[in-house]
Amino acid sequence: MDEQINYNLKQLSSWKRIFFMLIFAAIGSLVRMLLWAVIILQVASTLLTGKANANILNFGRNLSIYTYHILLFLTFNTEILPFPFSDWNMTAELNLPEPKKTDE
Repeated sequence: MDEQINYNLKQLSSWKRIFFMLIFAAIGSLVRMLLWAVIILQVASTLLTGKANANILNFGRNLSIYTYHILLFLTFNTEILPFPFSDWNMTAELNLPEPKKTDE
């Protein structure tokens, strides 16, 4: 058991993923703050014009999908790095495999 733990701790791929997870956790926080700005702008637009602004609507959708991709990566549901390490469109077209069954 100790040998397995030592082996796991020496895996460069694990440390590399942890590094990227820290980066995307920070990016995710910034994106969530930006989403709040989008929410406030959309509420203001709706109050002033009586309808949602299409440009803000599209931008909010893209940010939401990007946040979803970040969360999938942070929760180990995908190995695909989010933008800027992959194409922006890849996030919108992300297909998830079925969850893996873990041995208990």
